[in-house]
Amino acid sequence: MECSGLIDRNSAGNMAAVSKYLTAKNSSIAGGVLLLLYLIKQRRRSVKLNGKNGLTEPQGNHNKDGKKDRAAVDKVFFARICRIMRIMVPRVFCKETGYLILIAAMLVARTYCDVWMIQNGTMIESAIIGRSTKDFRKFLFSFIKAMPFIAVVNNLLKLSLNKLKLCFRVRLTKHLYDEYLKGYTYYKMGNLDNRIANADQLLTQDVEKFCNSVVDLYSNLSKPLLDITLYIFKLTTAIGAQGPATMMAYLLVSGLFLTRLRRPIGKMTVTEQRYEGEYRFVNSRLITNSEEVAFYNGNKREKQTIHTTFQKLVDHLHKFIFFRFSMGFVDSVIAKYIATVVGYLVVSRPFLDLSNPRHLNSTHTELLEDYYQSGRMLLSMSQALGRIVLAGREMTRLSGFTARITELMKVLKELNSGKYERTMVSQDKETEALDSITLVPGSGVIINADNIIKFEHTPLATPNGDILIRDLSFEVMSGANVLVCGPNGCGKSSLFRVLGELWPLFGGRLTKPERGKLFYVPQRPYMTLGSLRDQVIYPDTHEDQKKKGISDEVLKEYLDNVQLGHILGREGSWDTVQDWMDVLSGGEKQRMAMARLFYHKPQFAILDECTSAVSVDVEDYIYSHCRKVGITLFTVSHRKSLWKHHEYYLHMDGRGSYEFKPITEDTVEFGS
Repeated sequence: MECSGLIDRNSAGNMAAVSKYLTAKNSSIAGGVLLLLYLIKQRRRSVKLNGKNGLTEPQGNHNKDGKKDRAAVDKVFFARICRIMRIMVPRVFCKETGYLILIAAMLVARTYCDVWMIQNGTMIESAIIGRSTKDFRKFLFSFIKAMPFIAVVNNLLKLSLNKLKLCFRVRLTKHLYDEYLKGYTYYKMGNLDNRIANADQLLTQDVEKFCNSVVDLYSNLSKPLLDITLYIFKLTTAIGAQGPATMMAYLLVSGLFLTRLRRPIGKMTVTEQRYEGEYRFVNSRLITNSEEVAFYNGNKREKQTIHTTFQKLVDHLHKFIFFRFSMGFVDSVIAKYIATVVGYLVVSRPFLDLSNPRHLNSTHTELLEDYYQSGRMLLSMSQALGRIVLAGREMTRLSGFTARITELMKVLKELNSGKYERTMVSQDKETEALDSITLVPGSGVIINADNIIKFEHTPLATPNGDILIRDLSFEVMSGANVLVCGPNGCGKSSLFRVLGELWPLFGGRLTKPERGKLFYVPQRPYMTLGSLRDQVIYPDTHEDQKKKGISDEVLKEYLDNVQLGHILGREGSWDTVQDWMDVLSGGEKQRMAMARLFYHKPQFAILDECTSAVSVDVEDYIYSHCRKVGITLFTVSHRKSLWKHHEYYLHMDGRGSYEFKPITEDTVEFGS
């Protein structure tokens, strides 16, 4: 009687445990199977469609309204993810494939470990309830012996997942940076094209989140599918096929409803990442321009800007949180509580049916043991279904990251092929007809030739279509320095951007040396990260310097020529690394840039107010040395003392007209 009472009490406890597991297990299973079947169906359609059309990227990335594609789990998403996967897994035999296979093997091993743990755990508890010391020791020792193997499987799985995430990130990051840093693409993305904002966030945070999400999705789909298959087979033999079939049918119906409700998550994820990027941008912008802001006492204005941007992010996150709260409520009702009722019906049916042949002659202990083992398997199957639902949620979130990464890849590809999109300046029909100019980016012809710069009927216009000069024509040969002057906004910098091929040519012909034979020295020179040597030879490396046969003694002469020889003595070595933007003063940075010019010895150099912080005597030496070594100069400067170093002047009036004439003695006297 005492033993029977103990069994009854444990039976009640086990019933409560099963009730608890049924509540927990179904918290996220309702949409899993249907979501999986739906995605497989959509993928097949996508592959079939792309196979017919011969496409690797779905056409029509923009709808009729001109808006970007919505981020959703559909055939477009699968086409995009397959395209990116070909980058992250470039070959059949590569280390990424090895990690994928290792993860699959560990998932299979873990599933069998789970089944064994259920069976062995049930036998241990049965031995405890039956007061069998022999069986208890036997199964407990079996568990102890299996612990090292199970621990190895679990941790090897974690290791493989983390390594695969890192491998994917390395592959995708290198690919994107190869495209981003090809030619002037990084410049064009921020200055010519307005489709991508905050590319830094896309290249860093979004790539990391995308790779993590892809690997987690692989794990959250592979093992649950194996678990479900195995546990359905086990449960069918234990409680019959009708029970698992009933549960799966409910999950299919409820899953369809929940999947449709979750669709806005992808779009919300895209919006969240965009607001996060804007928030980071305003903070980095303040750091970059902190000195100017401080001079203007602009802290209150910058604070307002940062708060406004942050509030946009917070408002969106509030909406996102409330949406997840609403989805959580629906999930709880449909996928948890109603599913619990279905779970009770499924697990209890063979036990409450007195005519069931399986339990006609079973004892109370056998019934309890069978019920407990079936319940645990049902729990494991439910947890597997729950992971599939989590994978469904992750897939919806992944669609947002996929849309952003794909858009970045598309823009990079188009920029590298010479295409860009930017809002053009609107012109009324009368003005357009009067000008008779049709601006087509890249329609001009660029001819590479040494020792000459020649514009032939070239319109000078900004990337958004704002015409600065309608017909620009002049010719400069090597040895003839040109002084460029005019008011702000007249087109001086635009002229140099066209010369440097940073901006597209909207027509006419431009004859010029190739890019490497043109050099630009701005008013605020760029100091790279690295050693003192790197500041002089940038963008060359030390190996490039050796290939050119330029010794460190020659570099020292360049510094002496611009009166910077003391810096080498102060720092002690060419390999000294400093934050040169802070270490060097404004005048020292300008002179360092001139030493850099002497090192490269280009055919033509553009000096854009680059001696404004340099004394007149040093400036005279610099211009004389450039003429001596054969560097032809285009100079933008308001210093009258520079007229004597130039043969021509190009004056732009800012109203669309220009004047290109030789500098005579009268001109020099007038200028001085």
